[in-house]
Amino acid sequence: QVQLVESGGGSVQTGDSLRLSCAASGRTVSRYACGWFRQAPGKEREFVAAINSNGISTYYADSVKGRFTISRDNAKNTVYLQMNKMKPEDTAVYYCAADDAPYYWSTSHQRPSAYEYWGQGTQVTVSS
Repeated sequence: QVQLVESGGGSVQTGDSLRLSCAASGRTVSRYACGWFRQAPGKEREFVAAINSNGISTYYADSVKGRFTISRDNAKNTVYLQMNKMKPEDTAVYYCAADDAPYYWSTSHQRPSAYEYWGQGTQVTVSS
């Protein structure tokens, strides 16, 4: 079993930066793809970014490409989301997720159904 805990959320203004962290415990996630999703009030959960087990390959939603960067430190069992040039439309609860299939990586990691484990979420609010 894997427990994921997000941190780093908060309230910022347009153009500011935040870095979210997702700390895994219970088992190492170094062999598994991980992702970030977000959900705004009244909207469905949407894909933000994903990273494969060794951190070499990534996917990004078009809405965040060029502004957000996903990374991981497998020695610390932690995944990060660096968010720059933030916009009000980035306001949402951000969730970290981890797959349960060792070394598996595909375009399916852009969908919530690819992930077995989820964190509780962290609120990010961007004001104009």
